[in-house]
Amino acid sequence: MKTSDFDYVLPQELIAQTPVEPRDSSRLMVLDRATGSIEHRSFKDISGFLKSGDVLVMNNSRVIPARLFGKKAGTNAAVEILLLRRSGSGDVWEALVKPGKKLPAGTLVNLEGTRKEHVTAEIHAVLDDGIREVSFSDETLLPALGHIPLPPYIHAPLADSERYQTVYAREPGSAAAPTAGLHFTPRLLDELKRQGVECLETTLHIGLDTFRPVQTEDPSRHHIHREYGIVPAEVASSISRAKKEHRRVICVGTTSVRVLEYAALQSKENPLDPFSGWVDLLILPGYVFRVADAMITNFHLPKSTLLMLVSAFAGGELIKKAYAEAVAEKYRFYSFGDATLIL
Repeated sequence: MKTSDFDYVLPQELIAQTPVEPRDSSRLMVLDRATGSIEHRSFKDISGFLKSGDVLVMNNSRVIPARLFGKKAGTNAAVEILLLRRSGSGDVWEALVKPGKKLPAGTLVNLEGTRKEHVTAEIHAVLDDGIREVSFSDETLLPALGHIPLPPYIHAPLADSERYQTVYAREPGSAAAPTAGLHFTPRLLDELKRQGVECLETTLHIGLDTFRPVQTEDPSRHHIHREYGIVPAEVASSISRAKKEHRRVICVGTTSVRVLEYAALQSKENPLDPFSGWVDLLILPGYVFRVADAMITNFHLPKSTLLMLVSAFAGGELIKKAYAEAVAEKYRFYSFGDATLIL
């Protein structure tokens, strides 16, 4: 297995720059792992593929205004800071900074914003992969100074920042949205609940790996960065009960898959025990899934860990066939793009 096995050619015009309205009007490609069949539907039709007793698990992480702009103290050179996650406990963050080579430990940055309050960022250390440890003179002012970060392949401005949040986003902490959930509307979720689908929420705060492709030709040598996740006790109990009763667990997004699968690997008494902590699970073909029975996800970047995960779940040949058909049928790709349902 090589990283190049997960490459494909994508015309630039198929990278979605803006979200569709309404959310559930996006297209839906339905993949059946048992038969290898592919159907083309609308996302609002997804209720026809779910049934009473199914468990739908969503990631309720909310994107924080993690992109900050400022001036390097003493020179007034422009600086950009992208917050990734808290560095353990306390008030220190891990962040990407630009221009990295000119911002060593000890650098002070005066943040800019539309308000009069002044906040200073201090770079404490330079870590692997160019990540910095940063602290702020007053964290309470960061929401007013920060901007919602969009992925680097989106170049169009976003008129409403809430369109880069799921309708159930409530736990602040992500540097990027769990985009498979962007297709759901309150009406569609209510319809699923009336249908007898149990809707549950976990949390995985999305960090650096969303922005970073695999650089090694052997994907097993890729260093996947930690992301903080939570599986509440009531959610773990409901999923364990569903697994014992042979009811389907349907994960909304690769983030829900990763936090549940990681928690299952740590579980001792049940199919899934409650969990809170750092998640660093890299899922490659050959992985045996313990929780996920079906998955809703978007179309992913070439050579990415996310494409490797869905290939592990659906099989590499079916994913290659599906992506080739998606390009031919001009599906919209990536964060604001269309969705797949893998059964």
